[in-house]
Amino acid sequence: MSGRATKATTAVDRLKRRTGNEKYSMSVTGSGHFFLSDGAGNPPLCPPMELDDFVAFVKTIAPEAPKRMSKLDIAFEKQLKK
Repeated sequence: MSGRATKATTAVDRLKRRTGNEKYSMSVTGSGHFFLSDGAGNPPLCPPMELDDFVAFVKTIAPEAPKRMSKLDIAFEKQLKK
């Protein structure tokens, strides 16, 4: 599997975890464009897109989880602001 497909697959896997919908699936056209569907046999949710556009589209479907910060991270950021 190419690095391009791996990046797109990872984006779809993160989407599945964020939404809890395991039916999302990614397809690749013969020209190397990607599109997302809500299950096998369902119509695409987007037109075929280049890799970076596809990953950006997938990120807009569900918000990313907020970054977890430890007490040490928060204290370090306070020190940086001083």
